[in-house]
Amino acid sequence: MIAEKMKNMVANSSAIRAMFEEGNRLAEIYGAENVFDFSLGNPNVPAPEAVKKAVKELIDEENPVVLHGYTNSNSGYADVRETIALSLNERFETNFEGKNIVMTVGAAGGLNVILKSLINPGDEVIAFAPYFGEYRSYTNNYDGVLVEISPDTKTFQPKLDEFEKKITDKTKAVIINTPNNPTGVVYSEETILKLTAIMEAKQKELGTEIFLISDEPYRELVYDGAEVPYLTKYYNNTVVGYSYSKSLSLPGERIGYLVIPDEAADSADLLAAANVATRILGFVNAPTLQQKVVAKCVHEKTDISFYDRNRETLYEGLKECGFECIKPEGAFYLFVKSPLADEKRFCAAAKKHNILIVPGSSFACPGFVRLAYCVSYETIVNSLPRFRKLAEELKEQTDESI
Repeated sequence: MIAEKMKNMVANSSAIRAMFEEGNRLAEIYGAENVFDFSLGNPNVPAPEAVKKAVKELIDEENPVVLHGYTNSNSGYADVRETIALSLNERFETNFEGKNIVMTVGAAGGLNVILKSLINPGDEVIAFAPYFGEYRSYTNNYDGVLVEISPDTKTFQPKLDEFEKKITDKTKAVIINTPNNPTGVVYSEETILKLTAIMEAKQKELGTEIFLISDEPYRELVYDGAEVPYLTKYYNNTVVGYSYSKSLSLPGERIGYLVIPDEAADSADLLAAANVATRILGFVNAPTLQQKVVAKCVHEKTDISFYDRNRETLYEGLKECGFECIKPEGAFYLFVKSPLADEKRFCAAAKKHNILIVPGSSFACPGFVRLAYCVSYETIVNSLPRFRKLAEELKEQTDESI
């Protein structure tokens, strides 16, 4: 008999992954070219050539005992952490050292490490809907309580009035994700200034430390000149979680890092806790080869013009079909308003046309659906006639019901 906690998790297993697996099943039946799978944020842009070059050089030139062995510290190779710290300082005018960096098994591993380091049973973690649904599971891993802030479905900027009311003496952390999954919205500097001012005031009022966890796997994926504020410059108790899954198209390599600044409360203890959490959660250390690879490629970037073309084509195409959505400023997702009150019915109707999309309820925002446009351009173009047929069918259903 499985653990009681796992029963609920199994019953509510990721709708995103389930839809992705359904896409594979349909592809076997109809052919991959006839299935339009917008379910999973799995980058279709190849990793930069420099990544392949770095892998070859490291395998040929590095001492294999070092390259494939345990790192001296669970936080990762000292030279890699120093390289990343220097890169951040150059880009964001920060003042980090290698000791402020903890290499992690992707952004998900990093979030679990920092939550393990911070959360006591019953502590509250605030997230702004819509949010990546695994935040709930990650918080539950450590017997914390996830507190949702309801979505502003016009702008998808955080509802700060509700946020201020829901901070309590049990609030230990606040997770933000910008550029956002699933909306593609970038939180403005004005939003960040107001949010951090609320947190500062609440810390003083309640006499507690409240940590801001910035989940940033999409930081480099921004369009039209949008800028993503670097959060440690706005609020001392900030921890940044980063992943190379999207910026270097390495989702399966599971490599990222945490930034824990000296300005954070009890930073030395927090760094020590993150180091130990990396070990006792079973990661031991982030993948060693990939640590060395990203250090060599620290200035490389994915060509986001590919995603930008997909964004423009899909956004304009869906608008022409009559669907409603805001234009994303970052990441590679469109969050589309469902023409049916129950967005799961909309997903089911789309599936009949071999279009796979994810219900917004998976992101604590029913009434919407998410489309991941990190697919081939051909998939975008060839899907639009299917979306037109879907829109026509749904309009006829609506007309008949009037």
